[in-house]
Amino acid sequence: MKKKIDYMKILAFVFCVILALVWIAPLTQSLSTSLKSEKEIKMSGFSYFPAEITFDSYKDLFSTKSASTPILKWFWNSLVTSSLFTVLVLIISSTSAFAYARMKFKGRDLLFSILMATMVFPSVINLIPTYKIVAGMHLLNTKWALVLPGVSGAFNIFLIKQFMMGIPKELDEAAKIDGASWFQIYLRIIVPLCAPVLIVVGMFAFTGSWNDFLWPTLVMSNVDKMTITPGMQILKGTYDVYPSHAMAGGIVSVIPTFVLFLFAQKYFIKGMQLQSAVKG
Repeated sequence: MKKKIDYMKILAFVFCVILALVWIAPLTQSLSTSLKSEKEIKMSGFSYFPAEITFDSYKDLFSTKSASTPILKWFWNSLVTSSLFTVLVLIISSTSAFAYARMKFKGRDLLFSILMATMVFPSVINLIPTYKIVAGMHLLNTKWALVLPGVSGAFNIFLIKQFMMGIPKELDEAAKIDGASWFQIYLRIIVPLCAPVLIVVGMFAFTGSWNDFLWPTLVMSNVDKMTITPGMQILKGTYDVYPSHAMAGGIVSVIPTFVLFLFAQKYFIKGMQLQSAVKG
C-alpha cells in the first residue's frame, strides 16, 4: 500500500529549515568576517567566505596591547557574575516555589497572586528606582549591582512552582512520617525530582545575565569591572574601522552560552513540559 504524504510535516520541516538559516546566517557571516584580513574586507567588498583564513583579529584582541579593551577581564567578570547570579536565582526561586507549591500558610494564594501581578509591568520602569537603591547601598561598580536586583524573578518562581505541583504530595507525607523536616523534604526529595526545570531556569538565568546590556551599562563605569556585553560597545567604538576585530569579539562572547545550550538542550524540552516524571 502506498503511504500517504504528510504535507503538514513537510511544511513544518521546510519552515524549521528556513528559520534555522535565518538564525545561523548572521552567526556564520560574523565568523567568516572575523577570519578575514582587514585588507580583504576593505578591498573585496562583501564576500561570504574569506579568500584566505587568518587569525590576526583574535591575536590582536587578546594581545597585551589592548589595555583599553581587556576582553579577558570582561570574559571573567561575566563568567563570575553570571554563575553567581544563576546560583542565587536557583536557590531563591526554588525555595519560594516550594513554599507556594507544597506548604500551607495564611495568605499564600494572595501573596502568589500579587507576585504574578508584578509580571504585568515591564521591567524597564524599575530601572530608575533600582538604580537609586543600588547607588544608595554603594554597590555601583561591583558585581553585586549586577546580581542582586534580578535574583527573585516572578516567572522563574511560577515555572518551578508549576513543576513542583506535578509531584505527588504523598511523598511529603511519607517523609514527614519518617521524621523529615520541610527543609529535608525540599533538599532530598523535591530538588532531585525538579532537576529538569531547575536546569532550564538556570540556563535562562545564565544566558540572561550574560547577554544583559542595559543594566550593566548603567551601573558599571569602570572598564576593568565591566562584563563582556557592554564591553562589546567599547570594542566597537575602539575598532570602528576594523570590523574583523569587532566580529572576533562577538564570536568570543557567544561561546559560553552556545556551549551551555549544547549540553543542556536535552533538559530544555523536559523542563518546559512542566510535568514531573515520577515513577512509583
